[in-house]
Amino acid sequence: MADLQPSHQTDQPLNKFQQGHLPNGNQAPGDGLQARGQWASKAEFLLAVAGQIIGLGNVWRFPYLCYKNGGGVFFVPYLLFLVLCGIPLFLLETSLGQYTSLGGVSAWRTICPLFGGLGYASQVMILHGCVYYIVILAWALFYLCYSFQAELPWSHCNNTWNTNACVLFEHFNQSTNGSSLPENATSPVMEFWEREVLRLSDTLDELGPVSWKLVLCLAAVWLVCYFCVWKGVKSTGKVVYLTATFPYAMLLVLLVRGATLPGAMQGIVYYLKPNHTRLADPQVWMDAGTQVFFSYGICLGSLTALGSYNKYNNDCYKDSFLLCLLNSSTSFLAGFAIFSVLGFMAEEQGVDIAAVAQSGPGLAFIAYPRAVAMMPLPQLWAVCFFLMIIMLGLDTQFVSLEALMTSVTDLYPHLIRRGRRRELLLLVVCVVCFLVGLVMVTPGGLYVFQIYDHFSCSGASLLLLSIFQSLAIGWVYGAERFSSNIRDMTGYDPLPVFRLCWKYLTPAVCTATFIFSLVRWSPLALGKGLVAPLWASTLGWLLTLSSVSLLPIWAIYALATTPGTLAQVRPTHVPSKAAEGSLFPTEGRDPHQIKRPAASYGSNAARLHTLKTR
Repeated sequence: MADLQPSHQTDQPLNKFQQGHLPNGNQAPGDGLQARGQWASKAEFLLAVAGQIIGLGNVWRFPYLCYKNGGGVFFVPYLLFLVLCGIPLFLLETSLGQYTSLGGVSAWRTICPLFGGLGYASQVMILHGCVYYIVILAWALFYLCYSFQAELPWSHCNNTWNTNACVLFEHFNQSTNGSSLPENATSPVMEFWEREVLRLSDTLDELGPVSWKLVLCLAAVWLVCYFCVWKGVKSTGKVVYLTATFPYAMLLVLLVRGATLPGAMQGIVYYLKPNHTRLADPQVWMDAGTQVFFSYGICLGSLTALGSYNKYNNDCYKDSFLLCLLNSSTSFLAGFAIFSVLGFMAEEQGVDIAAVAQSGPGLAFIAYPRAVAMMPLPQLWAVCFFLMIIMLGLDTQFVSLEALMTSVTDLYPHLIRRGRRRELLLLVVCVVCFLVGLVMVTPGGLYVFQIYDHFSCSGASLLLLSIFQSLAIGWVYGAERFSSNIRDMTGYDPLPVFRLCWKYLTPAVCTATFIFSLVRWSPLALGKGLVAPLWASTLGWLLTLSSVSLLPIWAIYALATTPGTLAQVRPTHVPSKAAEGSLFPTEGRDPHQIKRPAASYGSNAARLHTLKTR
């Protein structure tokens, strides 16, 4: 770094919200701070991001939405949202992290301090997600352990938890020639799910004691997550080679197996058969928009944190296109694997596929286990399926945890990056999240899980953050300026349409979708005829407000504590000295004129000099 000559402006004091929050990966010898670290290779970054964004929603949500919303025509609104919102915001967050070499909170506080609440809000949402998302892995591990039995326990009615109402529907349909089912009849897979795994209570008011089997499963997956993250990107970058690639192997195995089953073609036809009239339904467009936001990990700060470990001259522009293509292709491919099996199950039971098609946990823990119980060698296919579910969810979980730790560490590097402090902080976060999550492994835990899932990382929250992210970059920081930053890293400008999206199209589409989501809002249905009571909905909205309320709170705090009037901190081209301490980034120098020495690529110190002058 001795060959770098700092600019004549680099000794000026920084905005007080930026002090201590600039790139700090390479420390001077003897200062006692551990290096921030970088990805050892480009493959680690790509696999880590792929592991984060390609999760359970690709397998259990997208195929069902496609089937429900008109088959092949669902791709029209899906691709429209992807082009106008998904890819522009994906590129925005990834390149923001790479440019600043900072996690979600510090990156926003550095380039646009007035909108620092975006970083805090995203981290609160990640924290909520870490609490409840891992419970799905505990359920999957529970099923995996039972999959090694000589006879799958959800394939018969001879278990201790089965009731007199338990019926093997496929046998009943074949042997009774259309006779009516017994009253309150239920399947063995449903009783295994409700009476053995969940021990489900009748109402939300009856939480009951924890299930110790699920507690052990939850503790086991938390332990795995801890050791995946405890050494930062050094450990995360190695683990993703397994967790991000193994699900594809299992998905391919299940796809080949599903395609050879009788009735598979019927299921695939139902999956893709176009119904053009569905395009007139506004709910179809809402489903497409929310699926894009959920499946691309937008507005959670994870993409910013993962991008921050890239070398400065990494081509984040091409990476974003590649990862978006991989994500959507995986969703499309998963539909064939899932619906080929559902078609087989419908034919075996002699029912329409609508009777067996489900999404979410209903697909993973009811429909698919019932299907594999009908196959030859059911234990093998059950193990493959639940291993895939665990791996899909595991890398999403620990990469989100890594993003959270990155943001906190970048906020307080001199406090945390010493000795074993980071590992101890990570342990505290894992233990606290584990303890909070215990409420979801009680008999009423499924209802609590649904409230968390519906409100804490809701579509409304993500849409609201997307609107403000676009406004912050498009209008406050400057879309042209951000494009110049990307050119500075990659060597070429992004397409002009991205500037158009950041300024106009993305906020407009997100605002329209957000308003529609509020208009169509209805109380959360918890299943079994239950609707979330008023107190539960109130608690859910408090979870939502715990994140999005940080946007105005931070803005008010920043305005109140920063010298000068709002007119003095407007985002205009003013000399750097005049805008010193402002809430908006200064633009005293033309970004096109700022060139870095070739040897400085990847150097945090070089970026430090440049950021100080902007």
